[in-house]
Amino acid sequence: MTSSLRPHGDRKPPSPPDQQTQRSRQSARAPSARQRDAFFDNAKYLAIVLVGVGHAWGQILDGNPAVEACYRVLYTFHMPAFIVVSGYFSRGFDLSPRRVKRLITGVAVPYLVFEVAYTLHRRAGEDPQSDFSLLDPTYLLWFLCALFVWRLTTPVWRTVRWPLPIALAIAALASVTPTVDNDLNMQRVLQFLPCFVLGLVLRPEHFRLVRRRSVRLLSVPVVAAALLIAWWSVPRMETGWFYRNAAVQDTVAPWWSGPVLTLALFGCSVVLTACFFAWVPGRRMWFTALGAGTIYGYLLHGFLVKEGTYAGWFEHPVLDRPLGEIGLTVLGAAVITLLCTKPVQRVMRYVVEPRMDWAFKREPGEAAGGGGKGEKTEARETTSTAPAAPSGSGSGEKVSV
Repeated sequence: MTSSLRPHGDRKPPSPPDQQTQRSRQSARAPSARQRDAFFDNAKYLAIVLVGVGHAWGQILDGNPAVEACYRVLYTFHMPAFIVVSGYFSRGFDLSPRRVKRLITGVAVPYLVFEVAYTLHRRAGEDPQSDFSLLDPTYLLWFLCALFVWRLTTPVWRTVRWPLPIALAIAALASVTPTVDNDLNMQRVLQFLPCFVLGLVLRPEHFRLVRRRSVRLLSVPVVAAALLIAWWSVPRMETGWFYRNAAVQDTVAPWWSGPVLTLALFGCSVVLTACFFAWVPGRRMWFTALGAGTIYGYLLHGFLVKEGTYAGWFEHPVLDRPLGEIGLTVLGAAVITLLCTKPVQRVMRYVVEPRMDWAFKREPGEAAGGGGKGEKTEARETTSTAPAAPSGSGSGEKVSV
């Protein structure tokens, strides 16, 4: 009699279909939220390798048109690729206390620490009277200054109606604005600004578009044409244009060439960056995990390049031969790879990614000593140095290199 009152006997009635579906979806989403996007990690690793190779090539350009042609193609897209990714993962940045804290500890503090370190290194290796200046970034530290400014202006670009045209207009005007010493390298900040804004307006489907097989095949003749144009430009165009760190007044070119070349270089950067992304693998590779440590390779490899310049390593005659150039290329890639590994990250984390909880006010509702761990976990899952899936919001709280 009792069982007749229970249509399913002793079995527990099944959950409604909508609840079962919801649970299965939640369980399916749980692992993916913790997974890193292999595509962006691969892109960052390959780009930082190209940065190291480019800095090595930059020491042997004299009298070597083949290396200089490759160098110009590389400098057309490798930093724009970094900056586009930085902008893409800065889409969710706002001026909330948590994200401002990450901006300070992940960008401002490393800049201060490494500016002091590079200055001391220059004094020891080249010029004992070298000046120390926070307003004149040493070597590759300009990127941290630029990223700090770009991130602070992110809410502006997310608000205006035509962000990319406005950024291009600012870059073009910057190219005809006389350069001022000790100005935080504002020429690069402004001339590379469109690349950052482009990253802000990109969506996941844009990255999927450039990774299509047709785009991958088309990129081969495009890069070949870029190499030919770069070879042609070596005796006809100054390499300094590719650095975007000066105004046209610093050259002998007419004033109108500044805006024209700025816009032309941006167009070339977009095309070659798309070609680069087209060939970045989307699956996990042996180097995928190194994508989380690219900021370490970026900041540390400059000491080796500068030491080689001070000590005359790049003046060895063997580097004037093809075999020496190939060896230098392989060495540069190997060194930058080692500097991105976990052991280096563990040793240098306290200066590259400091916690500094003691320096900030505790947010309302945050338990004593409890906010740091959660914040660190979230930063690892959603920031640009450890990106989540491309469909995520991307807080962009760390530097993406």
